[in-house]
Parts: sequence; structure tokens; C-alpha cells
Amino acid sequence: MQGQAQQQAYDRGITIFSPDGRLYQVEYAREAVKRGTASIGIRTADGVVLAADKRSRSPLMEPSSVEKIHKADDHVGIASAGHVADARQLIDFARRGAQVNRLRYGEPIGIETLTKEITDHIQQYTQVGGARPFGVALLIGGVENGEPRLYETDPSGTPYEWKAVSIGSDRGEIRDFLEENYREDMDLDAGVGLALRSLAAVNDEGLSPEGIGVATIDAETEQFDELTADDLEGYLTEHDLLEPADDEPGE
Repeated sequence: MQGQAQQQAYDRGITIFSPDGRLYQVEYAREAVKRGTASIGIRTADGVVLAADKRSRSPLMEPSSVEKIHKADDHVGIASAGHVADARQLIDFARRGAQVNRLRYGEPIGIETLTKEITDHIQQYTQVGGARPFGVALLIGGVENGEPRLYETDPSGTPYEWKAVSIGSDRGEIRDFLEENYREDMDLDAGVGLALRSLAAVNDEGLSPEGIGVATIDAETEQFDELTADDLEGYLTEHDLLEPADDEPGE
């Protein structure tokens, strides 16, 4: 009982390390990320692909209200996994940072610079009493000086750069699939196909255009572009990933 009471004391204090060097609240925030639906980032030779599982809990929910992929600037997209409200706060922070950079320096913000500004902001919430860490991870993809870049943020405030990565539920299985199938010389179309096949690998029922979101940032145009439901249906049909249509109910 004494050991359990001691652990609870460290649970309540975000600024207190446990005797074995752990910050329990940060670890719990990582668990919150794992409970979120999956998001995938893939860096290709021609740009970056962001994909997200945005299946709703009820057929009565409006699909457009499920926000998993966001435009942060013309050349930057962000996908999230975890607490949506926390993600919105960080995305607003990212958008303000991108705007300030354009106004101050007259040029688009670098992807690495933006990521580190976000992770510095996240890290502050692991050191200040009276606040909790952000229960969300982000994938930040974009183009910097013509070069595609892809970063992940962690609730601890640590940035990681990836060629391909998954966050949220089924992270391990999707990462294994990406490691087996990723190629550095892929173009954007192949990157979209790989992202969709990765989502389908952990979803036995197939995918629907309304239940996923995909965006690309083209290295040549340096423009964020979110795919429409018709575009997604074409990709899903091409890769034979479209979920079977429900039979019409009898009279």
C-alpha cells in the first residue's frame, strides 16, 4: 500500500520525477495518443503525404466535422492523433508562428524551425505546475527549400524526423508495414497508395472515402492540397481497398 501511495504522489505532480526517473503524466499523455485513431506521414521524392483514419463513432455524425489533417501554411500540413482539442491548440500555435515568420522575414517558415517552436511550447507544459502535458502527437510535413521534410512531435516535447511514420492506434503494425514497403524513390501517387494500404492493413473491413483524410504537399509547387472524396474513391478503387457497399434493406 505504501508503494502505491508513493506512486500516486508522483502521478499528481507533473514537475516531480519518480525515483526511477519517470514523469508519469507525460507517459499517460503518450497513452492518450495511442488511443487516438491512426495518422500516417510518408516522405517521398516529390513531396509529403499525410493520411488519417477519421472514422466517426456514429453514422449520424457529419464526416466533415472530424478534423485530423490541417493546413498550417501554404507549404505545411499537420496530422494529429490523440486529444483533438489539444491538437487544435497546437495547430493554432503553429499557424501563428508561420504567419509571424512571413510578416517578420518575408519568407515561409522552415519545417524544422516550426517543429522545434511547437515542441518547445509542448515541453514547457512538462515543467510547469498546475498544467498538464498535451495529450496529442503531431505529424508535421512540408517542403523546405524544395526538399520534403517530415517530423513527429511527442508529448514530452521531443521532435523526430522520419521518412515514414505512424502515430495513434496500431502504430506498431503500421510501422512494420511501412518498413516493408517504403521506397525513397516513390512519387506522390505511390506515397498516397502506400498510406492507404497501410491504413487498410489494420482495417479488415476496407476503407471508405468519408472515413479517411489524405493531403499532399508537392515539392515542386510547395502547396498543401487535401484530396476530395472523389479523389480518394479513385485511389481506393485502384488499390482494391474500397469497403463493400451495404446491401439495400428489403421492402
